[in-house]
Amino acid sequence: MRDRDVITPRRLRRCTMEEQLYRRLPPEESGELRLQPQGSEKAKTFVHTFLKRSMPRMKDEDIQDILTRKAVVLKHYPPKKTKQKRKKTKGFTAKERRELRLFEIEPEQQKYAIFLPLHELWKQYIRDLCHGLKPDAQPHMIQSKLLKADLHGAIVTVTKSKCPSYVGITGIILQEFKHVFKIITKEDKLKVVPKLNNVFSLELDGFISYIYGSKFLLRASERSAKKFKLKGSIDL
Repeated sequence: MRDRDVITPRRLRRCTMEEQLYRRLPPEESGELRLQPQGSEKAKTFVHTFLKRSMPRMKDEDIQDILTRKAVVLKHYPPKKTKQKRKKTKGFTAKERRELRLFEIEPEQQKYAIFLPLHELWKQYIRDLCHGLKPDAQPHMIQSKLLKADLHGAIVTVTKSKCPSYVGITGIILQEFKHVFKIITKEDKLKVVPKLNNVFSLELDGFISYIYGSKFLLRASERSAKKFKLKGSIDL
């Protein structure tokens, strides 16, 4: 007698479990559950159709192979969602902005006194940005933060220029564009000063910073990501 012919208690328990697992249901229970009896052609057809729909990518031979192993893994293939392209909001062109006069300041609003509160807000903004502008603060750190800061409301002075008529112009920056500053002077005159070939200075709490316009040809929104290199001397 071979070992596999010997019925051990463990093998007996396993046979009993399989018999209970795969035993036929009594007719009364099948009727209550509305199940087709095992071995019927309708039940086989239903199972085959159900598996075919659940696993459309598999061949009939593979489905039959899975059934013989008594292990069925149903896979769900969700329908692919087509991504809808977002429509970009179209802004105004440069020509349309000029026609609408979006950046023009009315003559009656070109008053130095009107923009002094803006300058006070700018000073508080810079103090918070530089943590108070303390006397022991490092000048290089303050300079690097000022170069990336918003300058609307700052009082600047043209200290050097290749055009002598610009030297000495002092006022509050009302608008900053890529190539020019719009400055309102104490005489209530709106000056358009180019950045190119000009050096500007601004003073706050005893700290004086110089801006070389030729290296500053950026929009205000672009400077926050710009890396400025501090050099000993820069030509106009």
